[in-house]
Amino acid sequence: MSTLWTYARSNIERTALIVAALVILMALFGGLLAPFDPLKIDFRSKILPPSPEHWLGTDGSGRDVLSRLLVGAQMTLASTAVVLVVVATFGCAVGIFSALVGGAVDNMLMRLADVWLGFPPLILALGFAAALGASLEAAIWALIFSWWPNYARLTRMVTVDILSRKFIASADALGVGTGAKIFRYILPNAFDVLIVQVTLDISAIMLAISGLSFIGVGAQIPLPEWGAMIADGRSYVANGWWIVLAPGLMIFLTAFSFNIIGDMLRRELDPTSRRR
Repeated sequence: MSTLWTYARSNIERTALIVAALVILMALFGGLLAPFDPLKIDFRSKILPPSPEHWLGTDGSGRDVLSRLLVGAQMTLASTAVVLVVVATFGCAVGIFSALVGGAVDNMLMRLADVWLGFPPLILALGFAAALGASLEAAIWALIFSWWPNYARLTRMVTVDILSRKFIASADALGVGTGAKIFRYILPNAFDVLIVQVTLDISAIMLAISGLSFIGVGAQIPLPEWGAMIADGRSYVANGWWIVLAPGLMIFLTAFSFNIIGDMLRRELDPTSRRR
């Protein structure tokens, strides 16, 4: 975090770092901080406005919105992290393999990725999620299936560039094996590009997960996933605006913050845009 803080050049970037850190803390400790059971139904307390007892009010089933928001941070960000880890790992493996093998195999894999990229990821994810069944797990797998080509194409492009450099020729002359070449030269040199892409994708994948939950093919009510919370509260907007405002605002702030951080990292780590 200290290194990221030194990258920040404006108050907006510093604010984005603070918001992102708070959201991550919510995801890590939300279950411990939640003042009420996020799933407990209490119809005697339904649609109560914000008050000293319920800071963000209650929803249509009497559940505490703040508790659901805190636990939902863990659910939403954990799902996003799982998708990113799997797609980055698999996509990077495909991209590196394709660049190293070359020839017909490389051409076949990249044409497959191109066909996959020809469809909007959210549309593909929606189709996969509908086929797998409506659940948060189905939404996660659907996004994994639809997102991996982005990392395969990016990693293949970066790997081809790295393989053309002189230090790779020196490594080949010294008889360095393929595995050592990948872990000593390719991955370290590709790290900057990949970490920027991962940071930029956090907001996109989080929005996709929440969107799938909102339309009913992701997390199901009463799970406190942020998109499902908005779907659950849209029937009470007229007399319970706080039910949808809290998760909607958290989705906006989280997505905006990680986008700002991603742009900041791209500026600092991308050689083509780095300040000279």
